[in-house]
Amino acid sequence: MKEKELLKALKGTTKQFFTISDLEKVTSLDRNSLYVSLNRWVKGGALERAGRNIYVIGGEPVRPEMIAGQVYFPSYLSFESALSRFGVLNLLPYSITFATTRKTKSSTLLDRRVVYRHLKKELFFGYTNEEGLYVAEPEKALLDLVYLRSLGKAEIPSGEMDLRSLSRKTLREYAPRFPPRVTESLEELFS
Repeated sequence: MKEKELLKALKGTTKQFFTISDLEKVTSLDRNSLYVSLNRWVKGGALERAGRNIYVIGGEPVRPEMIAGQVYFPSYLSFESALSRFGVLNLLPYSITFATTRKTKSSTLLDRRVVYRHLKKELFFGYTNEEGLYVAEPEKALLDLVYLRSLGKAEIPSGEMDLRSLSRKTLREYAPRFPPRVTESLEELFS
């Protein structure tokens, strides 16, 4: 398959990224031939390797969090990433952080580190769908971070946070679903 045909076929889909399986279907190439072609397409700039066995159209703007939210499902953007997105955290986190009910893991997508942090199923709530990306509400992102801190698995950059925009009502509604130590830590943050 020629580059122009490939790009036309890929742009005709609604996908922002393509797995090896996707590319096998689009190109009708067997896996060995596909790998040879992939190397050629990446070197030529038609495709860009976004991560392990994940490709995007070369030169097309793609947000890594959009890919990350789909390759390890269920998950939603939370913790420092969501807090930064909502202006609660004044820093741009190095890693893109997601909550998941699956195993904790990390990977790299488009040169950004992506971390999926495990939460118990009963704590997997408080997120909305924003144009295909599940994102924690700001209050829930804070509670998720406080919860991980209570387990010794995260730090809270409290000096870089502006908590004034958060809804105390929503925090009071969500906090009882977490262990009591989370509510105690939350009260310390607001004092």
